[in-house]
Amino acid sequence: MSLLRAPVDGIELEYEVRGTGEPVLLIHGGAVAGTFAPLLDEPALAGYRLIRYHRVGYAGSDRVAGPVTVGRQAAHCRALLRHLDAEPAHVVGNSSGANIALQLALDHPSAVRSLALLEAALLAVPTGRFAGEAMGHFHSGDAAAAVDVWLRGVAGAGYRAVLDRALPGAFEQAVGDADTFFGQELPAVREWAFGPDEAARIAQPALAVLGGRSNEVTPVFGKRHDLLMKWLPDVRPFVLAGATHLMQVQNPAGVAEGLARHMR
Repeated sequence: MSLLRAPVDGIELEYEVRGTGEPVLLIHGGAVAGTFAPLLDEPALAGYRLIRYHRVGYAGSDRVAGPVTVGRQAAHCRALLRHLDAEPAHVVGNSSGANIALQLALDHPSAVRSLALLEAALLAVPTGRFAGEAMGHFHSGDAAAAVDVWLRGVAGAGYRAVLDRALPGAFEQAVGDADTFFGQELPAVREWAFGPDEAARIAQPALAVLGGRSNEVTPVFGKRHDLLMKWLPDVRPFVLAGATHLMQVQNPAGVAEGLARHMR
């Protein structure tokens, strides 16, 4: 379906809305912009108003020059929710999208009804050696190799088959968005400050989601999950069996059912 466009911060972001009920904002992670699309038709979420959008610099949303901080992206979320008269919303974020969700809860707590954090990109636990290799490919001009190394590093060697089956063209779109991901997003995540003091200020109920097979790919996400469980005042865990960092693409039904239980 064709996406709508919303004016936000002097730019336009593309988005779509599915269903009616309490609003749920879906914030995608880095590299692959369409990962929440499979959730839109899941029966478990039929009673909610699902809002999926492409963040600045991704897919058909406008691009900007220079840095784009996590705080600025949280402000984009707030503006989009206001544009759609959708506050407060349940906010679901994957990877760096979960960082944006956390910042939104800090900056605009009245806009957030609950949080669901799908393997947040907390750099208190460093990403791993593959990140340097991916950046090397990017700076040498090989965006496809950079995206491939990154996605293998976070989601495992089988990631491409998962994407091609569920989201045809997603890898090619990620290559097209590589300047945004490697040039703007990764620096913003490195500069983002979030630790126990910030986490203690988040009062909304949170769901910390971990892929059951993520530790087979890297121990990083399990360690980050443990930090969220330790830091957030009102949090419960959800481990999705058989899934890795692309969990909402691999098993949208399982993610949807876990979200529905959390948001009741």
